[in-house]
Amino acid sequence: MLLNTRDAADYLGLSSSTLEHWRTTEPMRGPAFVRLGHQVRYRQSDLDEYVNSSVVEAA
Repeated sequence: MLLNTRDAADYLGLSSSTLEHWRTTEPMRGPAFVRLGHQVRYRQSDLDEYVNSSVVEAA
């Protein structure tokens, strides 16, 4: 399933501008994305992977 930036941001509880900022700054931050021509899409599996990799364990 491919999500546009707005839907991906809603899924993560972030703003669209946050995702846009993350993918346009160096070094790139945030979840992996797919570029289809001029369009950007996010795979739900990549969003889930990003969330899982961001877990901080309590000491």
